[in-house]
Amino acid sequence: MNTDSGSEDAPERAPSGTVLNIVGVQLHLEDAEGRVLLGLRHPDSALAGDTWHFLAGRCHQEGALACLVREAQEEAGLLIHPERVELAHVVHLVDSPRDTPRMGLAFRTRAWQGTPRILEPQVCDAMEWFALDDRPSPMVVYCRAGLDSCRTGARVAVHFQQPGDAIACLSGQDRLRLVPATEDPTDASRPEARVRRFAEQAVGRIARWTDTSWARESSRVRRAHGAAGGTWYVKVHLDDRFHDREVAALRTWVPHLGGAAPKLVAADTQLRAVVVTAVPGRPPHGAALSPREQWRLFHRIGALASAIHRSAPAQPAVSDQGAALEKVERHLHRARPHLASGDKEFLRALVRRAQSLPGLARVPTHGDFQLRNLLLDGDGSLAVIDFERSEPGPAIRDIVRLCDTWAGRPDLYDAFFAGYGRRLTPAEEERLTVDSALDAVSGIQYGAAHGDPEVLERGLRTLARLRAQDRLRCNTVHPA
Repeated sequence: MNTDSGSEDAPERAPSGTVLNIVGVQLHLEDAEGRVLLGLRHPDSALAGDTWHFLAGRCHQEGALACLVREAQEEAGLLIHPERVELAHVVHLVDSPRDTPRMGLAFRTRAWQGTPRILEPQVCDAMEWFALDDRPSPMVVYCRAGLDSCRTGARVAVHFQQPGDAIACLSGQDRLRLVPATEDPTDASRPEARVRRFAEQAVGRIARWTDTSWARESSRVRRAHGAAGGTWYVKVHLDDRFHDREVAALRTWVPHLGGAAPKLVAADTQLRAVVVTAVPGRPPHGAALSPREQWRLFHRIGALASAIHRSAPAQPAVSDQGAALEKVERHLHRARPHLASGDKEFLRALVRRAQSLPGLARVPTHGDFQLRNLLLDGDGSLAVIDFERSEPGPAIRDIVRLCDTWAGRPDLYDAFFAGYGRRLTPAEEERLTVDSALDAVSGIQYGAAHGDPEVLERGLRTLARLRAQDRLRCNTVHPA
């Protein structure tokens, strides 16, 4: 960071007709916690005063590694071993206001001798360690560009400077253009290129992707880790219907849930993709909870279900008895290999009961309200995700899949409805049985067809529970 002719940022004037290509080096010195060392230029520095920068310098009649070793010693009193250094990335700075194309080679090392200290106080005013997600501002623009490039995993980037841009610090423009490396075709954690472009247009550069899809072929959900911090989820829907329902829910009634649900950041109809914010927590399914903690959890689940159903005014009932009969026949045909003797007749008889039931008012419903789509945070707060099956319907539509969780646990049943704020009406109770039968056969055929063993097993459990309840009812009405 010295200000003599060897400084990386010393103004350079070339004779007329001469083209200068300046090669500079930057040192990404990282400690055991992954923090990087940055220096704050003295306010009276000839260039970029009060701006953060890496240990850096310009190559003279020497190789880049020799320059790196020299600058680290001169600026901070550190001994760097060239064999312990790796090339992190390359940034080409073009169209500089000084008309001086620059090539920056950034090297990373986690091994050195000595304690960093300021040896050029006339240039460097302070040295501090910074976490990558908590970088200071302002930084020298091409140093910030190089660090952003490194965070994304790109090895080469081009940073375009415009005449009005300040070389000393970030001026608010993001002019970095990454040069992608050859992709590993076996890396399934990254979505396809056009989905990545869509996501980065919405939230900025993404440093890392994590595949968080369910264990079925049709599930395509990734967690996106931003290069400058932040986490989002990018979901690609199986078909237009799932996409349209999730986007409609996220734009209408879901915002009324506040922090209990993600927020829509961007949607693309052509890609059938959405970007949503991340909400904290983990699915409570299988969590080791005491009976009291389980009661509290189901009380919160009931309160969340109530908030969903009250997030928009109720709509008039719509008769769907004919659709229910058609649906069960379609599902029965596909689920036949997994059904036992008498299951088809039993399910048909249950669904026929829907013909005599009164219609129920329609409210916003999640459509897949079960433990795997709920997130329990450490502070006890609860959130709901995944709205691709959302549509107006009877409130009991969101209770059907919870029945499996409180089977044999009347305390959890009571906890849910205490949180929900009311009990079901007799018509809702009857409709719950019918819809449970529909959900059972639907889950059996869907789980088998889409390779989702969890959904398949849930459908089979629901069917077994309904048949057991029917036998108990028959024995009570007609005792032996």
